[in-house]
Amino acid sequence: MAALSPRDLTEQLRQLVRNKQIILSALAVAVGALGGGAAIAFREAIEAVQLLLYGFDGERFHSMVRDHPWWWILLAPAAGGLLVGLILRFFSPERRPLGVADVIEASALYGGRMSLNQGLRGFLISAITIGSGGSSGREGPVVHFAAALAARVARLLKLDRSLGQTLLGCGVAAGVAASFNAPIAGVFFALEVVTGNYALGAFAPVVIASVTGTIVSRAYFGDYPAFVLPPHAIESFWEFPAFAMLGGVSAVVAMAFVWSIDMVQRTHQRLDLPIWLRPCLGGLLVGAIGVAFPQIMGVGYEATDEALKEDLALHMLIVLIVLKTAATAITLGSGMGGGVFSPSLFLGAMLGGAFGVVATQFFPHLSSGHGAYTLVGMGAVAGAVLGAPISTILIVFEMTGDYALTIAVMIATVIASQIMQQVFGNSFFGWQLAGRGVNLAGGRESRVLRQTRVRSVMKQDYVTVQPSAPLPDLRQKLQLTTYAEVFVVDEEGILVGTVTLLDLADDAFDRSHDHEVRAIDVCRRNPPTAEEDDDLEEAISFIESCGEEHVAVVDSSDGGKLVGVLHERDVLAAYHHAILETRKEERI
Repeated sequence: MAALSPRDLTEQLRQLVRNKQIILSALAVAVGALGGGAAIAFREAIEAVQLLLYGFDGERFHSMVRDHPWWWILLAPAAGGLLVGLILRFFSPERRPLGVADVIEASALYGGRMSLNQGLRGFLISAITIGSGGSSGREGPVVHFAAALAARVARLLKLDRSLGQTLLGCGVAAGVAASFNAPIAGVFFALEVVTGNYALGAFAPVVIASVTGTIVSRAYFGDYPAFVLPPHAIESFWEFPAFAMLGGVSAVVAMAFVWSIDMVQRTHQRLDLPIWLRPCLGGLLVGAIGVAFPQIMGVGYEATDEALKEDLALHMLIVLIVLKTAATAITLGSGMGGGVFSPSLFLGAMLGGAFGVVATQFFPHLSSGHGAYTLVGMGAVAGAVLGAPISTILIVFEMTGDYALTIAVMIATVIASQIMQQVFGNSFFGWQLAGRGVNLAGGRESRVLRQTRVRSVMKQDYVTVQPSAPLPDLRQKLQLTTYAEVFVVDEEGILVGTVTLLDLADDAFDRSHDHEVRAIDVCRRNPPTAEEDDDLEEAISFIESCGEEHVAVVDSSDGGKLVGVLHERDVLAAYHHAILETRKEERI
């Protein structure tokens, strides 16, 4: 067989790349359609539960539920919570509902691998929660289910890690786009929050999936924005300080929101209630609040729409901020399902509306109307909670169709997100992952390093001596090493110290004290050590701080048994490999 010329080989490689891109684009269309279908199925499931428990369906929840007896409003969420609790107890190994944070973790740590069974459980738990009146959002569960479907496709086709991550991003984008009727926001949410990969090879399929998901959703629900608003315009540039101030207040509300969820979770842990009882109790408490203020129940889009249309009084706006925060914290903190985006929009709308009422009273000639502040508050609170200012700004725009307040929303959202990051340290999803011991900060290279343990890089090329070894034996041992360092260990293998040629000083050449000096006399006691379970990111920082090129590795800080040696050159080689791997994943 004749050898291929360089030109023929290049052409074949180009054809292979083109074929791969075509196949990936086709998969993106398929996953986009699945994501759009997931959004439709989830909304229909919520309305089915709602119809079963309340006798009506549709977006207008609190205006319809007012006609029900108080005991019905009280007990329906408790019944939904009891069913959720039984699912968690008997059918969910995780003992918790799954959401967007799990998708982020799957993308970062597991190459986009997710379980479809987990997706179905999350779908069911969240549909029951929201349909029964639980105070949470429907977008997060759609994202999780769409991502699980995309991961299933990748698994069936046995795609590699990079393609699996890209397809997962396609599922996320389609789910977001179909939920909000917002294709642009779907793309940036997937890239900004989940994959973190803006390379063209990953960008194009995500765009295709997002558009496909939107088309499927619009074909079923119609092409309508989530909220229909009267036109707004910035009346004066003197309003920008007010928009900036609203961003700061929004950060406080966002932090209080996430903190309250944490407090409810901790309270349940201290009470040590059975896992099946917690959602039932949570549903009962939400129903108790809903008896007087049904606006806090369900997704809450109807109340958000009322705030945008300036139909709520100042005292009602303030009360709903407090009660919606409590209701959503109780819902999510007790183990019921759902997401945080809709509640964040709700809180932002109420906060912005209240802020706008006050600002308009003090400066009526400079104010754009408190409906404008409502829209700005929605973006600011949601952006801070999600830690996704870019996609949140786009979602707000595409949901409302109001581009006149672009600069105001951007200013408030960025300020709120920055304050949240600097003071609280994490978005809601980052806080969830941190609670499970998962740290995804520092970029993709850092994540690869945190997944690699010292034991996988350390070497066994160390030489040991006993503490009682005389100088002649010590000199002989030093000659056997390539890096001129010997480790002193006792009879049980516990590290006592290290000896280098520099540690011997004059005794290295003066043999007059050979029978008087032992290894224990010249070794450096308590040398810097790494543990075999440390990750490489910790090891790099440790080597930089101690200034050692060769570090002893022990089994643990308590045991202190020598198990290997970590060379600086091997750590740097692993870091270089991590960079190459992440760059490779960005090229499809």
